[in-house]
Amino acid sequence: MDSLEVQHVTIHGHRRAYVKAGPEVGTAPALLLLHGLGCDHTTWAPVIAKLAKKYTVIAPDLLGHGQSAKPRADYSVGGYANGMRDLLTVLNIDKVTVVGHSLGGGVAMQFAYQFPERTERMVLVAPGGLGPEVTPMIRAVGLPGFKAAMTVLTLPGIRHAGIAGMRALSRTGMTITHDLDEVAEIYDSFKDPGTRRAISHVVRAVVDARGQIVTMVDRAYLTQAMPMLVVWGTEDKVIPAKHAETVTTIAPGAQVEVLGNSGHFPHKDHPERFVKILNDFIRSTQPASYHRGRWRSLLRNGPLAPVSEQLHLVPRAAPIA
Repeated sequence: MDSLEVQHVTIHGHRRAYVKAGPEVGTAPALLLLHGLGCDHTTWAPVIAKLAKKYTVIAPDLLGHGQSAKPRADYSVGGYANGMRDLLTVLNIDKVTVVGHSLGGGVAMQFAYQFPERTERMVLVAPGGLGPEVTPMIRAVGLPGFKAAMTVLTLPGIRHAGIAGMRALSRTGMTITHDLDEVAEIYDSFKDPGTRRAISHVVRAVVDARGQIVTMVDRAYLTQAMPMLVVWGTEDKVIPAKHAETVTTIAPGAQVEVLGNSGHFPHKDHPERFVKILNDFIRSTQPASYHRGRWRSLLRNGPLAPVSEQLHLVPRAAPIA
């Protein structure tokens, strides 16, 4: 469809791909949709058209993903947040409700933290950054032998058999295989050596052998100044839905929605319900308005000790499988 035509812009010498849909910039509230690890803007395809009826929607391919460039570069969540600020600036968008899935959720948190003056609301969909646990498959991506192993595993015959097997298992209806169709798409993208290198850099920046490194838990008190929605699926096998329980402790004012019969991609499992939840959240909340004095007060009166330690969210040694 025309509204999903991929556009490109070069920033800092690197090609950035993105999709823009909905009303012209400045005539409707803006949504920035950030995909997860190994995905691209197409993960939002089931909801973009519906969201574009009310919002100006920007769905980029993060650096190292999709049709964006895959350079040897900064793949930290802070670097991604900077890249999103620069993309929005080029597109003449001053403020957004930032919606992030999985890795994109971590980027959304970092964007809101680094650029509160440009963030109206924060929506986190099965996000990273709320606890150490993560699937062993992702931890394995950061290991030294990943690229060599994936070079073999993505040879045409092996890759085609693996993808077919994953998709067949995903159709069995078993809880443990819920997200395998999406995993198959990510696996297929690894046939590109540039993608393999980039994803490996991304994972090493946010995950080690003990689990997730980067966390927003110790800064969650800052969300007192910003509406926040968290959406998760009960059957998530990538990042456990129990992390949603952490939200009620660290950000009591946040809205939490846990969807049944849904895995790591609730926006794909239940697109209509997801859009309704998002619409209701935006309609019922006032966009955050950055005030330097209030931000200063929140920082000065924040926790005296790391909240992650108080909640026992510091990663412990864990096996890869």
